[in-house]
Amino acid sequence: MAEHPAYPVGLRLAGRRVVVLGGGQVAQRRLPALVAAGADIRLVSPEATPSVEAMADAGEITWERRPYAEGDLADAWYALIATSDTAANDAASAEGGRHRVWCVRSDDADRATAWTPATGRSEGVTVAVLTTDARHRDPRHTAAIRDAVVEGLRDGTLVAPHRRTRTPGVALVGGGPGDPDLITVRGRRLLAEADVVIADRLGPRDLLAELPPHVEIIDAAKIPYGRFMAQEAINNALIEHAKQGKAVVRLKGGDPFVFGRGMEEAQALAEAGIACTVVPGISSTISVPGAAGIPVTHRGVAHEFTVVSGHVAPDDERSLVDWPSLAKLTGTLVILMGVDKIGKIAGTLIAHGKSPDTPVALVQEGTTAAQRRVDATLATVAEVAVAEEVRPPAVIVVGEVVAVGPHGTA
Repeated sequence: MAEHPAYPVGLRLAGRRVVVLGGGQVAQRRLPALVAAGADIRLVSPEATPSVEAMADAGEITWERRPYAEGDLADAWYALIATSDTAANDAASAEGGRHRVWCVRSDDADRATAWTPATGRSEGVTVAVLTTDARHRDPRHTAAIRDAVVEGLRDGTLVAPHRRTRTPGVALVGGGPGDPDLITVRGRRLLAEADVVIADRLGPRDLLAELPPHVEIIDAAKIPYGRFMAQEAINNALIEHAKQGKAVVRLKGGDPFVFGRGMEEAQALAEAGIACTVVPGISSTISVPGAAGIPVTHRGVAHEFTVVSGHVAPDDERSLVDWPSLAKLTGTLVILMGVDKIGKIAGTLIAHGKSPDTPVALVQEGTTAAQRRVDATLATVAEVAVAEEVRPPAVIVVGEVVAVGPHGTA
């Protein structure tokens, strides 16, 4: 007779006793999901991995430091049996059967009364995959299926446009430093669900080509401004499309709140009564240096890093940056939007005590196929930037960390 397939079900374990026997790698993998489910977890094990012990120290689980004993499963709703003692596992399984407790066994799935599926989550949906054929039970196969389904849900490819659940409003999405693979999973999903995308030129432009034909793509740089300031015109466009009941994505480079005027847009939307979701992005301030082999901090070299805008020169009355104080710091200085002002910036830092020999790196088009790195010092950076024809967008890194790694001398 063919084996009956397992009956899939979702257990609501919040506040209910779950017993975990064994504190090894299996428990370490399974406990976080049980904690997230709100279960009252009782771990019974003489020893535990450091990660499991940390959960006990944090109060997420109750740990009884001893071997399994008869009666441990009496009040349980569910049990994970994962000790290295087969006899103890057999005894615990037998007890679970007497008390009608569903038991998962890590050592012998065929003798368990429950199996743990390969699970994944995407915005309110849990995907659970079980192998129905015991002869071909392969955890790698079920995990691969789970990953494919979850990825499809996250990027929108498994959800037909007319069936998707959309909430009208605006999502301010940080697209990351430029490489389309560096947008967050949530950002990519919202992009796939959008009716309208208002994009900056520094956003991950390659992603726009993947959008369905019905999605309206608006280049923020080409919005007709008329009598409005550029930012006000963008705010008005966001509000106008959202009020039409459309799902709008404002796709920005880096992170919306790091020199991205994201808060200005969020404030305008709030004043208009428009729902707004903020999706953080990977900031170019750390990702671009990292992609160029530069750590913004390094043990024994830099214990802090400071990010500043260089879009106005140090001697400009509009500048809000305390350049003299920055010159006295020993850590890393990361400058955005400063290519055309780097000469005055370097001169000001030197004038206030920074060594002219301080290493400087200019990373142009970071994380993209066009990325290139140009090295100099504070004394030479203005001349080198011109000679090498460095153009925006470029992230400028000032400090000894520039000399750490394969491009440096340390």
